[in-house]
Amino acid sequence: MNITDMGDRILAGDRRALARAITLVESGRADHREQATELLEYLRPCGRQGLRIGLSGTPGVGKSTFIESFGMMLTALGLRVAVLAVDPSSARSGGSILGDKTRMERLSRDPMAFIRPSPSQSHLGGVARRTREAVALCEASGFDIILIETVGVGQSETVVAEMSDLFILLMAPAGGDELQGVKRGIMEIADIILVNKADGDLKPVATRTQADYAGALRLLRKRPQDPEGFPKAMCVSALEENGLQTAWDEMQTLSGWRREQGFFDQRRADQARYWFEEEVRQTLLAQLTAPGPLRDKMQALGTEVAAGETTPSLAAQEMLKTLGLSDG
Repeated sequence: MNITDMGDRILAGDRRALARAITLVESGRADHREQATELLEYLRPCGRQGLRIGLSGTPGVGKSTFIESFGMMLTALGLRVAVLAVDPSSARSGGSILGDKTRMERLSRDPMAFIRPSPSQSHLGGVARRTREAVALCEASGFDIILIETVGVGQSETVVAEMSDLFILLMAPAGGDELQGVKRGIMEIADIILVNKADGDLKPVATRTQADYAGALRLLRKRPQDPEGFPKAMCVSALEENGLQTAWDEMQTLSGWRREQGFFDQRRADQARYWFEEEVRQTLLAQLTAPGPLRDKMQALGTEVAAGETTPSLAAQEMLKTLGLSDG
């Protein structure tokens, strides 16, 4: 594989080269990882930046419908939009349905849009480990907006905030006691809460739900990276395409203010450090599961712990000594 040729084609906006590059960065093969690292380093000096928008929400809230309507609106404004949709992986088989292109039929045919479903591969928060690198590839290819859709809502979904400039939480009206069910952690990282399905009979319910969320957001501690009035809750209808332009205006206002105040660049720098540390952690963990003496040692110690022959703490100490590390 000619990395220079692939990099030049990505910089020229070649969609097929971009798709192949994302496949490359998602691969777990050692030789592919080396090539992916070389490719990302080749593209790094281009300095292109897109607006990274993380999007999460409870299953059935209409994330795919929202992304399609929102994406179509953005492409109509002349913006190039990439959608990185993370599909749940089966814990048993490891497979994924990867049906996002089917659910976003109109957007998938738009020449200004690029949709790439990826399996979550059981990684924390449903964010594929290499999604961050796929984002960098999309930016290098000249996409203005990168939408990162994640699986469901939960404490672990905060991982997506470490690769996004804005984090949007999509909620449904008439969700029962949903306000209590949403983890405080995810409420604290949300920049904008969009109450979807604000149409038909659900419109008055959506308005009340939006007011509930707005009140809840006011109770949270003020964050330094927010201007007055943020974070905020709004109503939208992806089906009727109402409120999408207003939501986009608010996103632009927030990202523009953060750029002016220096929070945008600082956030990206903090995220780069976070992913460096995460890469080191993941690589160390991978050594313990790869075939070899380390995995054999782990399995042997695990068998002793399960049989009650030693305690988990003592076994962990012995494993750390094998690695040349100390648990202190």
